[in-house]
Amino acid sequence: MERQIVVIGGGPAGLAAAGKLQEFGYDVILIEKQAEVGGHLNKWYKVFPDFTDASEIVANLKQSLGKTRILNNATVTDIAGSAPNFKVTVSTGEEIDAGAILVATGFKHFDAAFKEEYGYGIYDNCITSVELDAMLKAKSVKTRNGKAPQKVAMVHCVGSRDEKVNNNYCSRVCCTNAIKVSIEIKEQNPDCEIYCLYMDIRVFGRGYEELYRTSQEKFGVQFLRGRLSEAGEKNDGSLLLRLEDTLTAKPMRLSVDLLVLMVGMEGNSELADVAGLTVGCDRFYTTAHQQYSNNASQRQGIFLAGTATAPKAIVESITDGRAAAAEIAGFLASDRVFESSLNGQLVATEMATSLK
Repeated sequence: MERQIVVIGGGPAGLAAAGKLQEFGYDVILIEKQAEVGGHLNKWYKVFPDFTDASEIVANLKQSLGKTRILNNATVTDIAGSAPNFKVTVSTGEEIDAGAILVATGFKHFDAAFKEEYGYGIYDNCITSVELDAMLKAKSVKTRNGKAPQKVAMVHCVGSRDEKVNNNYCSRVCCTNAIKVSIEIKEQNPDCEIYCLYMDIRVFGRGYEELYRTSQEKFGVQFLRGRLSEAGEKNDGSLLLRLEDTLTAKPMRLSVDLLVLMVGMEGNSELADVAGLTVGCDRFYTTAHQQYSNNASQRQGIFLAGTATAPKAIVESITDGRAAAAEIAGFLASDRVFESSLNGQLVATEMATSLK
């Protein structure tokens, strides 16, 4: 069915694309493996740089879905055929005809347990940025013994820009997210001291640099340029951090009540074989061309959006999803023109034959 489009993944990019395709007049089937659409946004408290509530973004995107049919708790097991005559098989056993397919399956968080020297999964008061956001959402940032922390350290680039775990790329949002959650901790616990341990501060978007400055000038967040080498647990459950201040070239020790690992993004390439997609050295999906065809995959009729292709901020994923919707509409429109032209030629040939 040429006017039916399958969107795989119900995160920001998938929701934005589905809404825009509805506006264009297409029938959309959205396939989401979780019980609810929203993706990682469902876990977040607020998002940078304006501290919009994550639930507000999800609600806004869902409003535009119109008559989109949503299949929750479902995955795609097979994609057969070619554009505009795909047949998509879902884990429920249903087969869906589609003129085009959008893969917006998002990303996975880096597993912090691979960085054993930081103590995640070993020390009670070493947590990830995902767990911290849940605490912020519940307005209950506490150590494992139930006390409000007096000192918190944020470790940037955990699982990113790290040859040891084969992730050489920057996850792009970790620095700004660390700044954002530092401010949120200070708002909920003004007496808490916050230390950000960074390699380089990469805040590149509109309002991001201002947020970085505000965190220091208004909230007193302290930034230490240095890579954490080791964390150890003390008798009271607090953590002793060993690092080098690379600005002064001196070793440092820092005791904190809570250590937060800002985990980066990893590619979610589980559909590569099913959809016939290629994966880059960073394990994100490869687009048809990085400059001028960045929403098309290398398989005609299958498109890509959001963090399926690279780390992105939420606003970028939303924009990318809508851009992919426009690409799909253009692709199907050009295909219809071709088919109409071909049908016209066939009719003309038949008429000419009948006149002989």
